[in-house]
Amino acid sequence: MLQKYIDDLKTSTGEGLRMSSLLMLAGLTGLIAIGFGCAAIFIAMLQTYGAIAACLTIAGIFLVLAGIIAQIYVSKQKRARERAAAAARAAARAAASAPLIDPMMVATGIQVARAVGLKKLVPLLALVGVAVGYMANRNASSDDDENENADNPDEAVGD
Repeated sequence: MLQKYIDDLKTSTGEGLRMSSLLMLAGLTGLIAIGFGCAAIFIAMLQTYGAIAACLTIAGIFLVLAGIIAQIYVSKQKRARERAAAAARAAARAAASAPLIDPMMVATGIQVARAVGLKKLVPLLALVGVAVGYMANRNASSDDDENENADNPDEAVGD
């Protein structure tokens, strides 16, 4: 059974390596093509308008490309920050419920149930369950309110 997982890992690693090498090869050939395209534009501009205009044209092309790449980078960073914030909120929610599943807390609860007796403890557990449900519902609604206010900052100011 373990051999199957090892074989799957080897296969996926090999495929990933092949795909990344193909991607690098495609990038290299694309870079060479862009270089020759720039050279052709430069020579055409040089023959028609002169050296200064040709240099400025190539500089303008690369400036536009740099701006596009920078915009893509900024949008990717923004998405990554949003994902990290969402993961942090999820981790905070998970950490808030962690005391309920703590082994020491469960062991203490079992000892209390043995000491008090199960018949006397059932109504108390029902009351605790209602309180926990109320608190969970309250926390979820406050998270929803925060998300709505973050989406519409104008409404948050009016509240």
